[in-house]
Amino acid sequence: MQAILDAIRFDERGLVAAIAQQHDTGEVLMMAWMNRESVAETLATGQVCYFSRSRGQLWRKGESSGQQQRLVDLRLDCDGDTILLLVDQVGVACHTGRRNCFYRAARDGQIVEIAAPLVDPAALYGHKHG
Repeated sequence: MQAILDAIRFDERGLVAAIAQQHDTGEVLMMAWMNRESVAETLATGQVCYFSRSRGQLWRKGESSGQQQRLVDLRLDCDGDTILLLVDQVGVACHTGRRNCFYRAARDGQIVEIAAPLVDPAALYGHKHG
């Protein structure tokens, strides 16, 4: 595992961008941040763990919502500064209740929502998210 961690170019805050992609369909689900500890935990457990910048702590995907990501493969880009996580997503990936976080698209000079929530965020977390 040390060789993998050493190959990652963490930024000055000790973070690296991580893109989660559904392993069998190629659907891009979300982007989040990881630190050394979250990468190590993800590799050790097979359950994706991120680093929450707002809370300043590890964020185990699905811990409060049940919408977990099981790691299928971890890939590193050519520069070592972005991780691609091929995952098996259980339920929705976005805190808004949508399957993925990329539900807003440029259409005719505007940003429009192209996907409705599949699950009420209040049902996932007990309160509303934006």
